[in-house]
Amino acid sequence: MGHYRKKHQNAEMPDERLIKAVKEKAKNGEIPCAVAHALAKELGVSPEQIGFTMDILDIPIVKCQLGLFGYKDKKKIIKPKKEVSEQLKDEIYMNLEQGRLPCKKAWEIAKKLNIGKMEVASACEALGIKIIKCQLGAF
Repeated sequence: MGHYRKKHQNAEMPDERLIKAVKEKAKNGEIPCAVAHALAKELGVSPEQIGFTMDILDIPIVKCQLGLFGYKDKKKIIKPKKEVSEQLKDEIYMNLEQGRLPCKKAWEIAKKLNIGKMEVASACEALGIKIIKCQLGAF
């Protein structure tokens, strides 16, 4: 059993269609977050199903769109924002679950405020707020 697969020891194998599609998208044995999300949309499945399939195939997610992981030696590239606007701060605080911000909510905030996803993650870093529930299941 591979490193990522261990998270799902008793799970059934993913659909063969997903296995084939994920294998086709893997370059150098990995798939960027954006590619995994695009594949989920293309196949009409949840990002979580793509992430699960990647785990079973032991294919890592790289280049998290929030900058939190998958950037080789640096691992995470996000840095705390120097100044967080009140509007962004309010949106983050309104969407917290037990003091943490779900990944999907971070994406929704970015879309609502017309800012980059990494800007939301950077604000969370500055505010000491952890992002949880990766939509692909990485964390």
